[in-house]
Amino acid sequence: MFPVPGSHFASPGAQIAFRGLPAGRLGTITVTGSVSGTHPGRIEGDSDGDGGSFLPSTPFAPGETVTVRTSLNLEGSHHSRYQFQIATPAGALPFEPRPAAPRVKGDVWYFHSRPDLEPASVTITRRDPDAAGDIFIAPQVGPIQQGPEIIGPDGGLIWFDPLPTDDAAADFRVQTFHGRPVLTWWQGDETAGVGSGQDIIMNGYYQVVKTISAGNGLTADLHEFQLTPRGTALITAEFPVMLNATSVHGAPDEVVLDSVAQEIDIPTGLVLFQWDSLDHVPLSAGYTKPPTGRVANWPGEPYDYFHMNSIGLDRDGNVVLSARNTWAVYKVNHSTGAVIWTLGGKHSSFKLGPGVSFAFQHDVRIRSAGDQVLTMFDDGGGPPYVHSQSRALELRLNLEHMTASVVAQRLHSPSLLSSYEGNDQELSDADDFVGWGQQPYFSEFNTAGQLVFDGRFVDENITYRAYRFVWNGWPATPPAVAAASSGKKMTVYASWNGATGVSYWRALGGPSPTALRPIATTDKRSFETVLRARATAYVQVVALGARSKPMARSPVIAVGG
Repeated sequence: MFPVPGSHFASPGAQIAFRGLPAGRLGTITVTGSVSGTHPGRIEGDSDGDGGSFLPSTPFAPGETVTVRTSLNLEGSHHSRYQFQIATPAGALPFEPRPAAPRVKGDVWYFHSRPDLEPASVTITRRDPDAAGDIFIAPQVGPIQQGPEIIGPDGGLIWFDPLPTDDAAADFRVQTFHGRPVLTWWQGDETAGVGSGQDIIMNGYYQVVKTISAGNGLTADLHEFQLTPRGTALITAEFPVMLNATSVHGAPDEVVLDSVAQEIDIPTGLVLFQWDSLDHVPLSAGYTKPPTGRVANWPGEPYDYFHMNSIGLDRDGNVVLSARNTWAVYKVNHSTGAVIWTLGGKHSSFKLGPGVSFAFQHDVRIRSAGDQVLTMFDDGGGPPYVHSQSRALELRLNLEHMTASVVAQRLHSPSLLSSYEGNDQELSDADDFVGWGQQPYFSEFNTAGQLVFDGRFVDENITYRAYRFVWNGWPATPPAVAAASSGKKMTVYASWNGATGVSYWRALGGPSPTALRPIATTDKRSFETVLRARATAYVQVVALGARSKPMARSPVIAVGG
């Protein structure tokens, strides 16, 4: 059941999830709040047929104890009865626009055919002729527009989706949904290192096919959006609650962030699993101190003692979580939420071998079973700065002797030290693609640990994670065209935001919109291709694929002087 028996941090908008039986067999469920009384509600089934949720008609009261009675034998309960407590919410986080990156020459791309696009530009400083796949980034600090970007291996733009002002994107990548490759990312407001928004799934035509929200009255945080093979999504949320933090020299009425992991049933939006950091990890495990500002000037800086920044499923079906501010990784039971082991931090279950110690880590991923191998991005900088440089770190966990040892580490040259963000992606050829978080770089290392590819934002921009994937896109929108004439000559600009299959561009021109003929053809060279021809009154461009097969046409436009 979720909330788990004995939980103290359920939200007032919590549903009560039961797993292990079809919804039709849950029987009568009675839910009573110690303050709010008996709650009517309805039962909705999970899409896999192995569970369902009781959805109360009205919210619970902050601070009250909720008693759930059923006819079921509930794991971790007193037979058919169990209780949990509702937290006292502190209110919504105060979100403020993040300052734009300082401007430098060439930090933004501009296009004649798409003047509405002003994406952050990148440069490739080390090229790999054997590189396969495009680069997926989401610049977070403009400097003019921000949003998800796809960059080709040569460093040219393929696709950019400008977000509304003050929105940001994070964790932009390719995943599989209903057996097909899709684009996914988190989108919303961010401040104090956390976010409040929704998770987006977009198909190969660049159409949004699903928007996923957090459950239980929470909002999705930026740190994780992972689709699982069983049709669910792993996401993070941050829940500001009032808590007595005097045990760590905080206030008796401190605003503390409860870091929440949820598994969402995508077809129904129901919560299948929830894990609250405050139920399982004490405030004393954190390396950060409570802020000096107290609740009297709230909204202000919350106490973020845990800061969950990745969730993944282990091969046995249990969950592996990373917490930046406790410098630790946690494996938790998928059914009960109980911590199975802790790696790192103040209370490690493992003896750490030479070079293993990590701090402020991100993006922890299990790569093999048995003697488990996992990877992470070890920031090493907070502040305080624990390491002299950040690294992509690969560790082996010996589960029999409970020891952890270094398999490999990947370092950038020149050295980089990131205070936040970053990731380490295992590619299909066993290379590692590393995003350097706060630092504007993204790199690829081969299996020998050699740096074979390196790129960066032109300015000091940041992307939460950087990835490389093979991607094919065919936009549902038509190509774009712009043209300008000078005397008898004309320059035509052609682009098609997101199209990956264009080999050539053909310009058609004529004296009227209905009397067009081919006037120029050239290879596609970049996001925007330039064609030159004799001046005409009207022009249109045609995207041509392999063997010059027409793919799509732009609107017909009148040519300006």
